[in-house]
Amino acid sequence: MSGRIAARLQELGIELAEAPKPVAAYVPFVVAGGLIFVSGQVSAVPSGMRYVGKVGFDLTVEQGHQAARLCGLNILAQLGAALDGDLDRITRIVKLTGFVNCADGFTQQPQVVNGASELMVDVFGDAGRHARAALGANALPLGMAVEVDAVAAFT
Repeated sequence: MSGRIAARLQELGIELAEAPKPVAAYVPFVVAGGLIFVSGQVSAVPSGMRYVGKVGFDLTVEQGHQAARLCGLNILAQLGAALDGDLDRITRIVKLTGFVNCADGFTQQPQVVNGASELMVDVFGDAGRHARAALGANALPLGMAVEVDAVAAFT
């Protein structure tokens, strides 16, 4: 990967891992009408799953924030896979939807999902500002703490 976004990732000390493979019957992204729809990404790393459990019970808000950031890194990897590594083609992060596996009564979903949102702005600048939903859930696949999906516009 080369270009402006690759340089920005390097400045931030970020090296993207290979885009995670789906764990069920879906595709990791769909390209349609100038948009890339990225399936929900969890906090998987090449060595396995990180941040398993409920935020507000097993994990702190800060750990949830880090889980969401890792979901965002996996979103970037999927966008790179969709665009043959050329993240400079992204013109806008349109929307993120974050799901937080959380304890009953937990209300800090926005602070958790900020981990992914802040990453998009750090990487893409103003083009990383997006619409968003941050939702609580009583469980997520594989017991993951956070799952985030995305819509991005590209040229």
